[in-house]
Amino acid sequence: MELMQLEMFVAVVEEGSVHAAAERVFRTQPAVSMAIRKLEDRIGSPLFDRTKRHDYLLTPAGEVLYSYATRLLNLRNEAVAAIESLIKLRQGQLRIGANESTNSYLLPQLTQVFHQRYPNIKIEAVCQHTNGLIRQLKERRLDLALLAHLPEGHELEAQPLLRDEVVLITSPRHHLAARERVHVRELGKESVIVESQPSSVSEKVVEAFSSFETTLNIRVESATIDMIKKMVAKNAGVGFVPLMCVREEIARRELVSLPVEGFQQKRTLWAVRRREGPRSHAAEAFMQVVKLEMENFRGEQPAILLVTGSDLRKRGI
Repeated sequence: MELMQLEMFVAVVEEGSVHAAAERVFRTQPAVSMAIRKLEDRIGSPLFDRTKRHDYLLTPAGEVLYSYATRLLNLRNEAVAAIESLIKLRQGQLRIGANESTNSYLLPQLTQVFHQRYPNIKIEAVCQHTNGLIRQLKERRLDLALLAHLPEGHELEAQPLLRDEVVLITSPRHHLAARERVHVRELGKESVIVESQPSSVSEKVVEAFSSFETTLNIRVESATIDMIKKMVAKNAGVGFVPLMCVREEIARRELVSLPVEGFQQKRTLWAVRRREGPRSHAAEAFMQVVKLEMENFRGEQPAILLVTGSDLRKRGI
């Protein structure tokens, strides 16, 4: 039983003749008649009462089949319309994963621009560490992810977005804030606030202190980036965070960023997705938005990215 056969059958019922039905479905009259016969053979019962030659009255079996056939054809039409809407981005869902830094300081900007263009696409955002996001990508639970760290052997299609760096931040009231720069060894007596593990930032901090045989006094080790910023602003310690997460606070003089000798951590932010398998049209459209916005973002970055203690002194702060 084929949908085309059902469509011809419904057309005969609703048009009242094989001739009119053939014109409606763009088939010949013999083709329509043959489709009706095949349906009757398949069902094992006549669909029309043929006691009156030109009256296409339905038999009980025909009435049952007509009821189901119309519903099937309507479902077919709904499915086609839904797929067309997905292709033309009039509806759909997009599942995006992100690390804490990209989730809080990059994804909002991207989703805002994306929704301006495609307001009916629902975005589901998942915030997790890198390994968890990569696992969800491979399990097809995410369409794409924005990562601050790309481990080796990831087996994903990766597109670089922009460059960032990890910086040391202090309160303007901290005794180191007036310094031009500090060395990792000078931080051995400081209370350090870092992201929770696993974190690529925390790992790099631990490696740097270890390489100089310097004690790392972690004050809080399960902090979010927002908590780190708030605690540092209250002079509860110093912290290591991605620069993109503190640009505004540095510009407002709420935090100070100091260069650290022995610790220079440049990093690349990545958009990643599976290399194989089908890709949603929404995901493709989001990637195009990402490319355009990152080009704009790189062009708008300020020339001076760090505000150091010497900057504060020069400005009388």
